[in-house]
Parts: sequence; structure tokens; C-alpha cells
Amino acid sequence: MPDIIIKNGTVVDGTGAPGFVADVAITGDKIEAIGKFEKVNGCKTIDATGKIVCPGIVDPHSHADMTIFREDHRDILAPLVKQGITTFIGGNCGMSMAPYGGENQNLIRDYLAAFTGMDIEAAVKWNSTGEFISHIEKNGMLLNMGLLAPHGLLRIDAMGMDTRSATDAEVGKMSRTLEKSLEEGAIGLSTGLQYMPGLQSDTRELVALGKVLSKYDGIFTSHLRSYMNTLPEAVDEVVEVARTNDIRAQISHIFWVPDMGWFGGVFRMFAGALIKMSKYWSLPIPLDGEEGKQFKKLDKLREQGVKISVDAMPTTTGFTHLFAFFPPWALTGGKEEIIKRCKDPETRKEMLYDITHGKLIWPHTGKNTWSLNLFKIMGWGCARIMAVVSEKNKRYEGMQLVTIAREQGKHPFDAACDLLVEEDGCVLVFESMGEPEDRFTERSLFAALKDPNVSISTDTILMGFGKPSYLFHGCYPKFISRYVRDMKLLPLELGVRKMTGLAAEHFQLKDRGLLKEKWFADVLVMDLNTIAPNCSFVNPTGNPSGVEHVFINGCHTVKDGELLPDAMPGRTLKR
Repeated sequence: MPDIIIKNGTVVDGTGAPGFVADVAITGDKIEAIGKFEKVNGCKTIDATGKIVCPGIVDPHSHADMTIFREDHRDILAPLVKQGITTFIGGNCGMSMAPYGGENQNLIRDYLAAFTGMDIEAAVKWNSTGEFISHIEKNGMLLNMGLLAPHGLLRIDAMGMDTRSATDAEVGKMSRTLEKSLEEGAIGLSTGLQYMPGLQSDTRELVALGKVLSKYDGIFTSHLRSYMNTLPEAVDEVVEVARTNDIRAQISHIFWVPDMGWFGGVFRMFAGALIKMSKYWSLPIPLDGEEGKQFKKLDKLREQGVKISVDAMPTTTGFTHLFAFFPPWALTGGKEEIIKRCKDPETRKEMLYDITHGKLIWPHTGKNTWSLNLFKIMGWGCARIMAVVSEKNKRYEGMQLVTIAREQGKHPFDAACDLLVEEDGCVLVFESMGEPEDRFTERSLFAALKDPNVSISTDTILMGFGKPSYLFHGCYPKFISRYVRDMKLLPLELGVRKMTGLAAEHFQLKDRGLLKEKWFADVLVMDLNTIAPNCSFVNPTGNPSGVEHVFINGCHTVKDGELLPDAMPGRTLKR
């Protein structure tokens, strides 16, 4: 006898097939059957008439692993489940909480502290990936997690924060640590090639690590080396790793920001005017051309047998660490050395010179050729403060760096350096081509949102402090309500597939991502008419509407939009 029957809902099963009216019966942690059932005595029944019943959402790019080990993670991560997420892939962008240790443990400690704002030595009670997973499982989990081994930590462990290519011996050490992580449950390797320390790797190093992945059928994911003018070359690099080793690869949160060179300032002024005009009417100016070219290229490669996939966020506003905007050479030696450079007036001048004179040329190995030089590409106004630790500077959260600098009577770079010094290196920032979520730059999303091979991700990072990205509360309700229901960029069935089955398929999550008999009962019941994020960049923490019920492994976790007490049904999804 089923434990629960969800009756009379429109089943959209995650395959992309048309929806149909049916009942979904859940027994234990599995879907027992999908069909029409009479009322069963003693069985809990949920009336889903007029509602959509679909698989629980699979977020392919999250940083929730940076929080899920905490005793208070249930409260912090509740917004993920309340918008319908049942599974996330963690360890992205080459960063996670494990493995931790080795000769360069102090550098790993400082690296993690800069993102988490916590006392790492007090928090971390593990060394290996396996010990990290065991710690999480022992404490309980709110939702399911698949974990990637982080290239950044592997690299720091092998060779510190040096700005150079790895030796064969160092690549060998990374390979051995990766192999151990895969044996202990990691499902693949993630890279953050636009950030230190992954920035200083070369393709040879990545191909070698891909060889290890091929032994374990692990996936290779990548925050690309560039999302700017050299996006084609950055995509080609990931393709090379995948094709050489015959492994699966995932390109993370794809977007495109053009470098306008000397014309950049003029373009930004022009774009600013268009952004203001777009508040009143829509402007038919295509901004997704380069992404579209890359998607066509990837389609041809798939036809040739290359196993490559992509995810994207439904937002024009990204977020990262303020250090990421600095020249790579300024990030060597660990946090103390970086802070020392921020304090020194002459070093500041040198860093500022490299920012203003930097060039976007491949492969970004020169002193001032890093591709995340967003201050030059998008102007000083591209950065807004997301999170700081001290109460003194909390008032700056949500403010543009240029506004802070103007208030303080400083150059924006001086304001950035001073803030990093005061916060001991822990400053997270939003970055955007224009005003957050303006209708003009929103057009840059459309190619990715419509492409049937691109899954939808949050790229969430939340540590319990600061001004979070509103995607943490409303990513998927925004995607469904704005782009599927209201704008009709794509049909509902494809939208659901991009949130569920597609990501599960990419990461080979066994028996998840679809509503299918004998598969795990990760289920979402939503009202398509009322679903909405109820949050924005300015007010990022509203609870979504229309997400009525969420089941994780058969456990009723969200009821009538509210997280049920003591629900901790999550599991680690191991290779």
C-alpha cells in the first residue's frame, strides 16, 4: 500500500514529453506507480488538481557544500528546498571544504576563510573527501548532494599559490589526491580557471587530471578560463579535455561579456541610456550572439560523440570574491601577503596599472592578461558589495564600489583595497554589466535559457551573512514564472526538463531527475498560475509562492510552501 498519493495533478515527468493528468503513488523513498488510483484507506492523499507535479529540481552548480556541514545549515539552506530544489551538485568552481590538510594547509585555510568568513580551523573536523562526506552524513542533510573534487584545493595542496605551470611531479600529486577523492565518493572534478589558483594551470595539467576521471567515469566541470572575447578558446579547452579522455564535461554558468577596448567607455554610456529606456519599452537588440555560436558548435561536437553539456543562471548579475578582480600576481603567497600588498601604496599603484592596461589575449598567462579584469572591461561601476563580516561595514552591502569611493573621497581601487584590509580579506561582491536585472542586458540570457541542452543553475553561495543573491531564494520560480509562463521563451515541458532530468542525466545521478516508477521520490508540486520568486536584487530574501509541496526521498519536506519541522531527508549521491 502506498504511503502517499498525489492525486489529479498534471504530471510533467522531466523527459520533455507532454504533461498528462495522473496520480503519483509514493511508497517509502520510491515512486511506486504513476496512473489512476482509488482512495486507499490509511494512505495520505494530496489533491493536486490544476497543479503541476514534476521531479524535484536538480541544481547542477551550487556552493551549498560550503554550508551543509554546519549544524545550522538547515536554517541557512531552507530557501533552496522552499523553491523546489531537492538535489544540488557541490564543489564547483574548483572550491570546496575538502580535501583539507597537507603541507600547504595554512594556504587552504586562508583560501576558504576568505569565502566563508569563518574560523576554518575550528570548523573543519576532517582531512579527506571521504571524512567530509561522513561528517555531513552523521550530522544529517536537508537535501541531496553530489560532490565534486575541487581542482583549486588539489592545486594548493600540491604547489601552493604559485603563479606558474605545475611540474610533472605536482600534477602527479594532484592526480593521486583526485583518485582518492573519487574512490571516497566524489563524482568528478571541478575547475575554476578564471580564478586563482586554477588560473595558472595549463591545458596539459587539465588533460592529465581528465585521464584520472576516465578511470572512474567522473565528470569534468569548468568555470571557464574566459567568458569574454576569448570565450571560444575557453570552450575549446574544455572540449579538448573531454575529447582526449573520452569523459563527460560540463561548462559552468555560461555567459558572455564583450570587451569593447577603447570604445568600452563610450559603449557603457550608450548602454546606460538604453538600459534606462528599456524600463519603458523593450528594445530588439540581440545580445546573445556569441553564446548562440558556441551552442551551435557544441551541438556539432555532440553529434561527433563528444560528451559535453552546459548550465546557465537566469540572471545578469554574477557574484564572486573581490580578490578575483585583482591581477593574479597580487594573489600569491596567501592571505597575509595579499593584505600586505593592499596596504602598500606603491603596490596598489602597480596593481591599478595592470588593471587599466590589461589585455584579453589567450592563454592569459601574462602579468596583466587575466580575463576576469572586469574593472577594465565593465568599468568600476560593475561591482557591488555582497557580503562583509564586520558590523562597521554592513551598511555597504548592496552598494556600488564607485558609490562607496565617492562617499569616502577615494579612487574606487583604493576603496576596494581599504575594504579588504578592514575585512581581513573577506569581501564578496556582485558583478553586472549594467543595473542588476535590467531588461536590456537580460537579452544576453535568452540563447542559454532556450537551448534544450542547457540546464538551469543557481550558482548560490550563502554563508549566513551578507546580502545574498536573490537566486538563493527564487531562481527556479523566476525561471518558470518569467521565462516559461509569462514570456513563453520555451514550453513548460522543456523548462521542467532543464531544471530536472537534464542535469541529472549530465551528472549520471542514478534513478533521479524524472518521475518514473521505482525511481527515488524527489517530487515537486507547484501552481503554474501563482508561482513567483517574490524577491529581487534589492529585496533578495522573499519566500516564493506557488511551490506547494516538496518531497525528498519520499519524505514530505515542504507543505503549503513551508519547511516541515525536523525534516532532514537528504543523502550524498556518490559515484
